[in-house]
Amino acid sequence: MTTTSISNSITHLNTLRWRCIGPPRGGRVVAVAGDPFDSQVFYFGAAAGGIWKTEDGGTYWENVSDGFLASAAVGALTVAPSDTNVIYAGMGESTIRIDVSFGDGVYKSTDAGKTWKNIGLRKTRHISEIRVHPNNPDLVYVAAFGDAFGSNKEASLTRGIFRSKDGGKNWEQILFRSKKAGAIDLSIDPKNPRILYASFWEAYRNFWSMNSGGPDSSLYRSKDGGDTWTEITDNPGLPKGTKGKIGISISPAKSGRIWAIIEAEEAGLYRSDNGGESWVQTSGNRDLIHRPWYYCHVFADPQHADTVYITNLQMWKSTDGGTNFSEITTPHGDNHDLWIDPENPQRMVQGNDGGACVSYNGG
Repeated sequence: MTTTSISNSITHLNTLRWRCIGPPRGGRVVAVAGDPFDSQVFYFGAAAGGIWKTEDGGTYWENVSDGFLASAAVGALTVAPSDTNVIYAGMGESTIRIDVSFGDGVYKSTDAGKTWKNIGLRKTRHISEIRVHPNNPDLVYVAAFGDAFGSNKEASLTRGIFRSKDGGKNWEQILFRSKKAGAIDLSIDPKNPRILYASFWEAYRNFWSMNSGGPDSSLYRSKDGGDTWTEITDNPGLPKGTKGKIGISISPAKSGRIWAIIEAEEAGLYRSDNGGESWVQTSGNRDLIHRPWYYCHVFADPQHADTVYITNLQMWKSTDGGTNFSEITTPHGDNHDLWIDPENPQRMVQGNDGGACVSYNGG
């Protein structure tokens, strides 16, 4: 090709009219994590941009997944508490908007994000949460919502709670509800990791409507590391009737304390102080349950039993056991994930529709 022909080609390109064809969701972040041993290191997973890392407290972020991931939508991100070189990423976000992208399973890094490898569960499509045993980086649990738009005919491969005991080499489905409901949240007790709570959400998405709620939206508890599960959906104090999305969080600061944010006719924040046997509604404030299919997340403070956070359109904080809440002003609304440093609760990273935000003073 001659210099003249190259010049002519550039001239032709300059005459073209350009328009944006997507993706339309690049700024959204629904997965965040932090390094518990390095106060400057945080990670976030973007809805359409892979995995990012900062080593200077959020001033500069670098993409660490380019060239490794086969899909760009990150739904869950977790740093192993006992080995921060080990990071798990679940692909396909579970905030099932009309423009949501599906993923291709779980990726793992063993070098603090420098390289990534797909380790399975490729058909799960939308992964909502990943939890790692506090003392064993190879024992990992995945909450998979499955296909938000499909029939989930292969539900044994797409929906429920999955466990690996060997760092992702082999997986087993340890909890399944139905083809209609996928796992939407998962919490592990860091003081007694044999205790887990999982929630399921009956929901279906198509391009013209969103269907949230049904008899298969449910709540489960395991006391043996996921070998067996007990349904606690209708335990005393929990709302009756049809339920929708449920967020769940175990309090590391007080044994037996569990938080649940529930979409229902009697929607609101619920608390149990006896391991889920009975519950009380601490707040029915509708601001906490705004647009539940898109938000509905609750986070227990790791050191203060009466402090709890809720993320939705705004970010909310209670310091009196969930009765009263005050708004935490964030740089962007539409708040999703939150990671709180287990040793220093003032240090946190939060994901929202505008990106990731770091705080060193509790918000």
